[in-house]
Amino acid sequence: MSSSTTAIRRLKLLNRTLGIGSMKHRVTVIGSGNWGSAIAKIVAENAKGNPDVFHEEVKMFVSKHSGSRNLTSIINTIHENPKYLPGIALPPNLFATPSLPDAVSEASILIFNVPHQFVSNICRQINGSCLPYARAISCIKGVDVSPDGVSLFSDTIGRKLGIYCGALSGANIASEVAKEKFSETTIAYAPPEGPTEDFPKGLTPVPEELPTVDHALLKTLFHTSYFHVRVVSDVAGVSLGGALKNIVALAAGFVDGLEWGDNAKAAVMRVGLLEMRKFGKMFFGKSCKSATFTEESCGVADLITSCNGGRNHKCAMLSVRTGKSIETVEGEELNGQKLQGTITAREVNVYLKNKGLEHEFPLFTAVYRILNGETNVESLPQLIETD
Repeated sequence: MSSSTTAIRRLKLLNRTLGIGSMKHRVTVIGSGNWGSAIAKIVAENAKGNPDVFHEEVKMFVSKHSGSRNLTSIINTIHENPKYLPGIALPPNLFATPSLPDAVSEASILIFNVPHQFVSNICRQINGSCLPYARAISCIKGVDVSPDGVSLFSDTIGRKLGIYCGALSGANIASEVAKEKFSETTIAYAPPEGPTEDFPKGLTPVPEELPTVDHALLKTLFHTSYFHVRVVSDVAGVSLGGALKNIVALAAGFVDGLEWGDNAKAAVMRVGLLEMRKFGKMFFGKSCKSATFTEESCGVADLITSCNGGRNHKCAMLSVRTGKSIETVEGEELNGQKLQGTITAREVNVYLKNKGLEHEFPLFTAVYRILNGETNVESLPQLIETD
């Protein structure tokens, strides 16, 4: 390295240290449901607490699917989301907006937190509005499945927008996180260093004047005393853990609905964890690590939480106890939000059936058949018996 190059780099480092010509990241959260609002609360607090790295104002996109035209103004006036996160004070530096272009146009960090059935449409609306060097994190607990293939929503977002997207998932019930009860999560972030199939020309570099988006910066943005963050590189494992555990949570809800006890639920969770790991290794073997499912919050910890207190578990349990369809219970219990487990179970089954692999995943298949009315809940032990 020449002396002139070294001098230039030292000057840039000195300028950053002194704040001369430096830039800060602008952060936007896309989604204003209970989990979106809880995440927005965290990142807004951390943005304000780290003024050398982030602009203080954090934007949150509120879609028309919120069911209230006035929700945006209510959030900005009383600093609370009374529809999805009542009773929780939101930071005053969090600014809600109903305009996607306004929300994303200046943001260098985008956090996606919308129901996965809306992802493609959201990306279509954003395309052309976001910065070419923006980086993103997907908090969406689902997978993008068609009869011909399965992909991660982080990949879908990245491909559609031409930016890199990592993933966040963990044992995170939104209401508990919002109340600042201790929990932990996993963030996966591993941008490619050169051209790839999705980015044939490579990623647009983040300007040198901006702080580097790396594991340390993401931990600064998301980590708090009550919300502990581990940052890893296994985007596939983190994404699949968050998606597939919802199918297992439905099975656990069926078991609790029948009052079969803890032994039965533990058996269902064990089989479910093995199928989650197997799915990851079978379809994302080049990048997915088995240890992610057993060592990280996005794996076994999220599975335990979801099978005991998540909305998929609750609705499946009430469906069995009341004799109502799970769709009816969903409408009664979720205040307009949708279960992700039922959608994921059906999409995953279509894919497995098309591949002739239903028998390789007996629990996933059993949950789908129960949801579809092809079999009854009482048959679950026989359906998951593999010997």
